[in-house]
Amino acid sequence: MVEELTEFSAGQFETIPQLLASSDSLQMALVVLVVGLIIIVTVYRKFSHWIKTQKSSYTRPHLSRFARTAMLAFFAIGLVSSVNVYIQAFELFEEQSVISTDELSPSQTFAKILNTINILVIGYTISHLIPIALNKREKTILEREDFESWKELKGFKDDDGDLFHKIFKWIPPKILPEDLTKEEFEKNLQTKEGLNFLENYRTSKDVAIGSYEKLVSDPFEEWKKAERKKYEKYFNDCISGNNQTGRKLVPGTKPQEIYPIDVWREVKRHQEYEPLLPASKPSGHAKLQKERVPKSAKQIIPIGIFVGTVIGVVGWWGVDLFILATATGGMALGVGLALKETMENYFAYILIRKDKIFTEGDRVQLESGYNGYVHRITPRVTYVRHGLNESLAIIPTRQLVSAEIINYTKEIKLVPAIVDVGVSYLNDPKQVAAILVKVGKRALIEVKDSNGHHVARQTRCPYLDQNKPSCGCDKDIHVDIAQPTVRFNKFNDSSLDFAIIVYVRDYGSQFKMKSDMRVIMYEEFKKYDIRIPWPIRTVYQGDEKREANEIAEHESKRKQVIDEFGIGDLARGEGD
Repeated sequence: MVEELTEFSAGQFETIPQLLASSDSLQMALVVLVVGLIIIVTVYRKFSHWIKTQKSSYTRPHLSRFARTAMLAFFAIGLVSSVNVYIQAFELFEEQSVISTDELSPSQTFAKILNTINILVIGYTISHLIPIALNKREKTILEREDFESWKELKGFKDDDGDLFHKIFKWIPPKILPEDLTKEEFEKNLQTKEGLNFLENYRTSKDVAIGSYEKLVSDPFEEWKKAERKKYEKYFNDCISGNNQTGRKLVPGTKPQEIYPIDVWREVKRHQEYEPLLPASKPSGHAKLQKERVPKSAKQIIPIGIFVGTVIGVVGWWGVDLFILATATGGMALGVGLALKETMENYFAYILIRKDKIFTEGDRVQLESGYNGYVHRITPRVTYVRHGLNESLAIIPTRQLVSAEIINYTKEIKLVPAIVDVGVSYLNDPKQVAAILVKVGKRALIEVKDSNGHHVARQTRCPYLDQNKPSCGCDKDIHVDIAQPTVRFNKFNDSSLDFAIIVYVRDYGSQFKMKSDMRVIMYEEFKKYDIRIPWPIRTVYQGDEKREANEIAEHESKRKQVIDEFGIGDLARGEGD
């Protein structure tokens, strides 16, 4: 052994085979290390699969991901460090005297290799744990926002036992609003129904009265317990077979059929906090939803940290970083020129995300005139779905940064549904305007989608006067809009032209609103004898006096409409 070692100085180990040939103990240690790593990977895969099948993986998904990531690093570092300590403790290498202090002995070289592996494993682990921590922070912020929404809505539909009033108590105002008399106020304070009326009462300026005090020390924690209890029921219904399929769903299987709690909350949020039923989605829906989520800029963090770790290790081994940078820089330049458009798309993607020019779900209009919803944003292309689902536009993401984009959704979510109508010159414009106001107010309340939700945006809850819950009250309208809006547009050749405007919640809803408003308009016009004239191209030969007498028969009824509904803001003049 000594004779063999004399053939090599410690600084002559330019290659790994040379280093391995220098010592039988080194070869044995390397074999033990490789076998140990294989065993660790095998055990880790079984451990990872096992933990995915556990309930905690669904109730605490971030903790589960953290454990799976950290456990592999723990085993690997433990093995490598044990081998290193064993070698150093028992001096397995027969060392020769080192002539130069700059040269490393076989044991020192091998120890440095082991330390390098540890550093790379630690760097890799940290690079993956940081995004998990950041994602957990983001989910926590969203959870707080959900709580504030729950508080604003005074509970969700799937709450048990009036949870909100178990946590908060309504306190009457000290100063009464102008809209409510003192007698009415004191009378309502005496009954439970009256207290409920006052709690839901909103003034003519759409302001709620009273305040709330906490009945528990930490309402947020109590709410989280209730939400976790809901998820517990959802999960138990999944694994017990008490669901729409009638079969037991197995955790950790592919395709994924059970939502983890964070995905469960996201889906509920997209459905406006409606309860989720187990097995109500097709197999693999949960995984598909996660795959469709656009990649965020946070995903470059693992790459950046690991690359930084590798560069540090390379420098530690004595490689000239300047030479390395020069070589890699030249290569990067060539790759950059070859991937110029790809890099432009990627940085455009980052800018769109950072500046929030638009997000998934926004309705936009492109320079070409194409109008639709942003379906998905990726670092390469952006998908825009036509508003009427006619087509799907695929645009390179880089083009959207420099292009003129009209965003109809950002900040203010208002889409006008406009119906134009012409009436006879024999009708009074003020009476027509009043009837159109009535048509619009009927549409605000009556026009609903298949789920029973109001199509029109509401500045005031439709059933507030009856103290009934509204399914269409919007609390996010930050502009002063008066609807319905009626406009007297012009004197046409054969008609007086009016327009009625009602704001709806999205681009597609306007078509149902327009159709239903025309039906309501027909009913009201027939009721009050408001006539839609035929096109007049010849000399008028009708009996004008007779028609005027016929119309005069309903004069009192039309005046009643004006008294009841007013004429809207017709007197304000133009205002397109």
